Amino acid sequence: MLLFLWWIAGYLILESGSTDSPLYALDQPNVGRCLDYCHLKNLRFLLCVDADGQLSHNPYKDCNRGFCKAEDFELNYETDEGLEVRSNRVEKTRVGQRAYLRDLCLNERGIPVRRRCQIRSGNRVWQSLDHITCRSAPELSKSINLLAVSSPPDMISQLSSLLTQSEEKLAAADVLSISEIFDSLVRNRERNAEVVGDLMKICQKVMTTDNETLRISAEANATNSLLSNFEDYLDALSPKMLLQNISKFNNSLEFNFQSFLDLGVVVLKTNELSVFFVDPDVANVTGVAVFSDGFTSDFKRLHSTDNENDIRAIDNLETAAFLPETLWTKLKKKGANYLVFKVYTRDTLFVETDEEIKRRPTSNVISITIPGLEDHKLPEKLPFFLRNGNTNRTPSEGGCGYWNYETWLSDGISTSGSASSENSSNPVILCHADHLTQFTFLLGVSKMQTGLDTYEDDRTLDIITNVGLSLSLLGLFLIFLTAAVFKSFRMLASTKILLNLCSALGLQLLFFLILSQSQLLEQLDQTNLDRCTLIGAVMQYLLLVVFSWMFIIGFLQYQRYVRVIGVNHPRHYILIAAIVAWTLPLIPTLLVVFLKPDCYRPSNNTLDTPILCYPSGYGLSLGVILPIGLITVANALMVGYITWSVYKTLFTRNLILKQLGLFVLLFFLLGITWIFGLCTYFDFGRIFAYLFCLTATLQGFVLFLYFIVFNKDNQRAWLGLCCNLRKKSDQETIEMPTESILKRSSQSSTHITSN
Repeated sequence: MLLFLWWIAGYLILESGSTDSPLYALDQPNVGRCLDYCHLKNLRFLLCVDADGQLSHNPYKDCNRGFCKAEDFELNYETDEGLEVRSNRVEKTRVGQRAYLRDLCLNERGIPVRRRCQIRSGNRVWQSLDHITCRSAPELSKSINLLAVSSPPDMISQLSSLLTQSEEKLAAADVLSISEIFDSLVRNRERNAEVVGDLMKICQKVMTTDNETLRISAEANATNSLLSNFEDYLDALSPKMLLQNISKFNNSLEFNFQSFLDLGVVVLKTNELSVFFVDPDVANVTGVAVFSDGFTSDFKRLHSTDNENDIRAIDNLETAAFLPETLWTKLKKKGANYLVFKVYTRDTLFVETDEEIKRRPTSNVISITIPGLEDHKLPEKLPFFLRNGNTNRTPSEGGCGYWNYETWLSDGISTSGSASSENSSNPVILCHADHLTQFTFLLGVSKMQTGLDTYEDDRTLDIITNVGLSLSLLGLFLIFLTAAVFKSFRMLASTKILLNLCSALGLQLLFFLILSQSQLLEQLDQTNLDRCTLIGAVMQYLLLVVFSWMFIIGFLQYQRYVRVIGVNHPRHYILIAAIVAWTLPLIPTLLVVFLKPDCYRPSNNTLDTPILCYPSGYGLSLGVILPIGLITVANALMVGYITWSVYKTLFTRNLILKQLGLFVLLFFLLGITWIFGLCTYFDFGRIFAYLFCLTATLQGFVLFLYFIVFNKDNQRAWLGLCCNLRKKSDQETIEMPTESILKRSSQSSTHITSN
């Protein structure tokens, strides 16, 4: 009750408005400073004395103003030699905000440590960091952090140069520092169009960062902050970008600028990010359509009078959006002048932090904004088009969605025609929205396909694959070594066929292993058509050569175990087989190269996979999956028939292990393991991916075991060679002491004679 009366008295003092009032004669020393009540700053009518010596009715104002002074201090850093004490510094910072440390300090998860300016015991003080032990950061991270601390006027151009020149991958600390640099840029009211190229290149670099790094960054809200500031800055530049006297940008491999001012369109592009500034008043352009043009993407201007069906029918359409005439007319009355479309070919900046993700994007992400329009709710539906990137699942299994800076939602968005059979087979989806934001097409996924589980899952498969490939290459090398050492082995007709298969298999495995372990895939650019086509065509050709030899061997095994009698091989059948196996795969490979070269284009999927120049679409289905599928099925039927024939003819308890061994040999020799690969391709389950990586990669090693280790002739040959070498070594060892004894005896005789 007493406290309540005290609040009432304080309120009356404030309402009196005069320091001459008798009520002001209350004993002021009993009234505490506002800074002493900062833990109660949201409590109304709490009487206190502010920093100016005046009575205030609550401490909120004082507790949210003021600064902590710049301070030098020391921190412990972990090094290879142990703990090291280093000097550090924070600059003057407003109360409630966190300051950058001049010498970057990382916690155990790689997130930068910041120091908070806070109020304790009525004083503005820095947060204590005595309990912190810092992890040292790489040089690139230190340089980016220093830019965030100092905020020089040309920080964007400096940051772009740093990222362009460095070959290091971005860490979570780098993404956080970049988002803070963008935040500093947006807080500056001046908008400079000259930095747009650098902003695009910086975002492009961040978009290529791996998913796990971005997920850690997202926990500190770095990705959302970066995305929001990037879009806000570009939206505010619309009038400057569409002026007639804007200076030209320097085009490069990383950035491309196109100006169509007579049509009211300006385009900025990087490999995976495109921005379109549109002034509809110039030529009635109210939208854009982005479509695939070989290895690159191109765009088409859309007008307010265009028809939705005509837009959807555009060849290789990736994404499109436009404002119909009635919608644009209504928005103009609300003050709309410009349109900005941003197309992200990867969804890496849209990071969900939930452990269980229900749906994920399978298309480009298109952001539609109208600068200056406060109300994002539209007076009527806005149509946009998206291509479903997962061709194994129909649009009826998903729907269009938007990003709310936490997760993907679908309220207020309709996916047209997804239930009909006609539209469900069309990968281009027509959607309608009643508000403006970033849109994409979503499909449901299981927990095992998302987040950290996917990262660990793929990592396990990579380890299995690399171990299997290494063992296979070792086995193939030992097969060639055996053939080089023993003439009796290499002169056999079966060995000549085996060596051809091993040559093709070895080239394929070595080529793939080199690509997967080198930086070549990361350096490939979608605009580098010749290199990408060459790599994809070579991989396709070598795979088809391997399957050609496996089919030939399967046919020969069929003749050996089933037909047996009356089999006559042509005189030069091995040469004929070699010509067929090494030249026939050129036909589907060259057909894909010349008729469908764009299918080698690296797919812009939403997963964190490296760029892979390999056939896709019809090129993959008809040029790779169809031939290896037919050969695998044919070989599987021959293996089944051979096994059954041998079982009927030679079934005894003593031979059952040999029959089982024959089946295992044929299973690997004829590539039946690729059945698991086909099951993985058709999405029959994750278990088939593990089975495929465990079996297919060991083909070369299994061939070595059966044809060298378990083959009695080769066993005797190697044992004989090793025994001969050992005998020769023992003989030399015996002869050397004998010669030494004879030499000493001769010297002794000479000495006695001389005496």
